[in-house]
Amino acid sequence: MSGSDQAYLNTRVTLLSLQLMSPETITALARLPLAALAERLGMEALLDDASRVTVRRRVLEQALLQTLLNEMSLLARPMIPMHRDLVRAWARKFALSNLKTLIRGKLYALDPQELHAHLFELPEALRLPEELPRAENVPELLRQLESGPYHVIARQAREVYEQHREPFLIEAAIDQRYYAEIQRRIMGLDTHHQDALRRLIGSELDCVALLWLVRYRFSYRLSPSETYYRLVPSPRYLGRERLLELVNLDSLEQVLAALPAPLATAVQGCTSLAETQQRLATYTLEERRWVLHQSQSAIARALAYLMLRESNLFVLFAIAQGRLLNCSDTLIEQALELVEPQAAPLERRAA
Repeated sequence: MSGSDQAYLNTRVTLLSLQLMSPETITALARLPLAALAERLGMEALLDDASRVTVRRRVLEQALLQTLLNEMSLLARPMIPMHRDLVRAWARKFALSNLKTLIRGKLYALDPQELHAHLFELPEALRLPEELPRAENVPELLRQLESGPYHVIARQAREVYEQHREPFLIEAAIDQRYYAEIQRRIMGLDTHHQDALRRLIGSELDCVALLWLVRYRFSYRLSPSETYYRLVPSPRYLGRERLLELVNLDSLEQVLAALPAPLATAVQGCTSLAETQQRLATYTLEERRWVLHQSQSAIARALAYLMLRESNLFVLFAIAQGRLLNCSDTLIEQALELVEPQAAPLERRAA
């Protein structure tokens, strides 16, 4: 990027970052009744008693996603093609969410109309082929996908399906290729941008790899070799050699004790997967904030902003969903701890 393009993008990111919510703002929003929250979000559809809760919830989710995609488009406009492709590769997570929904629908013979209501509406650059929902079964669906930009993901998912036919293993294969593609694109950038992006994406991959490792080994009881095969090495702390050591350990406590210093500090004292996940959520948010406020790379700052914005929009969705389901303030606050656990005392998090 030229100096003027970088300065323009940095200015855009700085202006947009002013709307990121503080813990205090989140706490205040969590206490609003549904009517006040709907007014704050400009979503009167939330108050439509004639619609089912699931319909209103889906309308809100789509509206929040569209907000994120609009901002992504705004930030991508001044980027060079290589940087724009990286941002789009990150945003493909929403198309892959649709793919997982379609796969589950085919596996469990769900109603096609009901299934369609749970798909995100996406721009053409991210959208899955229109004929995909009409595929008769999972193998046909994945074969159709192999002719487009998702061909690598589709091929690996089809191989896993033919070997195991386990939904969680198929989705794990999709996620594995998704993260590997993002990492591949980062490694092709120059050092100025690569260092900041390695920190940003590396911190997320560290947490993803750790959570996957724990689930595969101790929840799904996969062997060390099977677990290692399904992990994506991080460019930061949990690289190939470190993961190879960790998968051969026999308990969550041993794995957490063997982590390198930054991750070990983040999960110190954890005794369960749920608590580990909460602490890692805090860790990744702090890393994203560091890149947003301290990095000199405009593309890294833009991607960090989009990640933080997605987390914020998830908070809004969780609050609104809690109100739609008539959850108590306490239950809503507990749900939000998965996003901002540092806002609550350590004793409550452990409980």
